[in-house]
Amino acid sequence: MHSVALLVYPNFECLSLSVGSVFECANLLRGEPAYEFHLVSESGGAVMTSQGFSVNTTPIRAEGYDTLIVGGYMEFRLPEANLLALVTAAAAQSRRVASLCMGIFVLAEAGLLEGKRTTTHWIHAPAFRKRYPQIQLDEDRLFVVDGQIWTGAGMSAGVDMALAMVENDLGSDLARRIARKLVIAQRRGSEQSQLSALLELDPKSDRVQLALAYARENLTHDLSVDALADVARLSPRQFSRVFREETGQTPAKAIEALRVEAARTLMETSRHPVEVVARETGFGDRERMRQAFLRAFGQPPQVMQQAFNAAPPA
Repeated sequence: MHSVALLVYPNFECLSLSVGSVFECANLLRGEPAYEFHLVSESGGAVMTSQGFSVNTTPIRAEGYDTLIVGGYMEFRLPEANLLALVTAAAAQSRRVASLCMGIFVLAEAGLLEGKRTTTHWIHAPAFRKRYPQIQLDEDRLFVVDGQIWTGAGMSAGVDMALAMVENDLGSDLARRIARKLVIAQRRGSEQSQLSALLELDPKSDRVQLALAYARENLTHDLSVDALADVARLSPRQFSRVFREETGQTPAKAIEALRVEAARTLMETSRHPVEVVARETGFGDRERMRQAFLRAFGQPPQVMQQAFNAAPPA
């Protein structure tokens, strides 16, 4: 059985607890225990959350766990020496060591990130780079896996990282079933950006939101202004005007951003040739996708695909 420990400390961010649901569902869907989940702290006992309620914990054990996850907290502070000693001892005996959000500072202070590629929430990236300039930080990744070390971005990225852990341990089929059980609309891979194209567009009205949701689910269909206006139940002229007012972009530019995001995710999670990726994400041909990638990332899709294929598997 895989033992998983989530390390928390006073005023920790409550959303860290959501990773436990992934391992709980793994046990439920398998019909037998695969994971033993522990909520641990420096001394054990009740630990107060950032929202004012407490959770019961057990002391972190020096003999380690299969997976040790260091939770995040709301305000920046460096860990005490005693906690660092406990984390260092447990990490040395654990197969996998992970951090959520600002938990990366604990791993860095413990000296566990030397020579490792890492990530954290984009808002904390400047402070991390300033304190640890020697550690490679990729602030635009959802989570990063480098050998034994897994580092995650914001709190919701912990669910994506936990799903990847289950996939690594027990296969992709179980991970997909857990995602469906948790009503997760999209399983996000490690190389996916922390900020989604749909979130960045931030439409205000239900009609524009409906059109964009339709577009995201039907990237290979006709997504012209006329087609999207029909979904939104507006005239093409009204739709174009409202869309630009709400998102600051033309419909064509927004659809390209959605297709680029989907293509990048598909390249990371599959070995499909560029031609297949272009077809499956609605670009139609590789040259159209190439031009879109150059506009979005300054490099062609082949270069990014090579980087994905060269990255160590999760």
